[in-house]
Amino acid sequence: MRTLEACYEINFTKVNFMERKIKIEEPKTIISGAFKTGKSYLIYDFLSTFKPKEYLYIDFSDLRNEVIDVSKNLEKFIRMNEIIVLVLENFDFQFELPNCENIIISTLTPKKIRGFENIIINPLDFEEYLLHDNRHQNITQSFNSFLKFGNLPELINIDEHKRIHRLQEIIELQCKDETQYEIFKILIENIDEKKSLFQLFNNLKSKIKISKDKFYETCKIYEDNKSIYFLQKYNQKKSVKKIYVYNHSFLNAISHVKKFKNEFSNMIFLELVNKYKDIYYLDNIDFYIKSKNIAIVPIPFFNRFLMNNALKKIIKSAHEFEINEINIITISNNEKISDPKLKINIIPFYEWALS
Repeated sequence: MRTLEACYEINFTKVNFMERKIKIEEPKTIISGAFKTGKSYLIYDFLSTFKPKEYLYIDFSDLRNEVIDVSKNLEKFIRMNEIIVLVLENFDFQFELPNCENIIISTLTPKKIRGFENIIINPLDFEEYLLHDNRHQNITQSFNSFLKFGNLPELINIDEHKRIHRLQEIIELQCKDETQYEIFKILIENIDEKKSLFQLFNNLKSKIKISKDKFYETCKIYEDNKSIYFLQKYNQKKSVKKIYVYNHSFLNAISHVKKFKNEFSNMIFLELVNKYKDIYYLDNIDFYIKSKNIAIVPIPFFNRFLMNNALKKIIKSAHEFEINEINIITISNNEKISDPKLKINIIPFYEWALS
């Protein structure tokens, strides 16, 4: 029982956890999500309502913790110590769950078990980021940092000169081997692009030795754990999907090639993912929210006169799908455009994200 005894001594009362919009509310809960999105801190928040002797916290990513020791003795240990909360972090369901009043499990990929609530945690949205960003004096500085270094909670308190290196480490954490790294890398390099997996596979196999099965299987893993998103064109399931990653700043961490519009669009997509389930794209419209009948179009540096032709195409598509409102998201522009059938807003990102 050495592992269990060591884990039972862990005390989280002095941990400064981050408040999130999402909370654990059910006694039996499975939390999933991509690397470093804040699964552990959600658990620390939950444990803060219990006394240290009431919970047992086991992290299976800790190399000191022996799975065999845990599986053999867990049920007995829970009874002996009258434990009412069992936490299994980074658990891959390699043994049967014991009886316990509260069981909280964290895992990369969602798993459905009868009687368990499922929570998928995403990185910080911009509103949450502002609540935790104590370094910057105003919203403009916070926005610049959010845009450049992304939405992962731990990066807020890391020195700026170390952030790119830490982002690179987090990317490598996603990957069990060099092949998975190359797959994840090519997906990141193509954010906000309409690319089929077949196209990406062909591009990658010209650089490295890789099987089609391995490529597709790895992409499915990244999709399931919400590391990568594939956005569908509305009413066209067979059309090429657009690619997004769970932290828009990953592209800046792996390449010197600047794709500012792509990163900006990815950042907007992640704000939408936290609010809506029915997100699609259309011709000339980046994001279509069917339930709200709204179009979202990222144009970082909007100039009404230079973009007159593009604007006409956007409006034409909106009319075609009977969309009521177009929000053009920018870095700093703020204006309204009159149209007899449409509400057209030009909004800075920080204003739109906080509305």
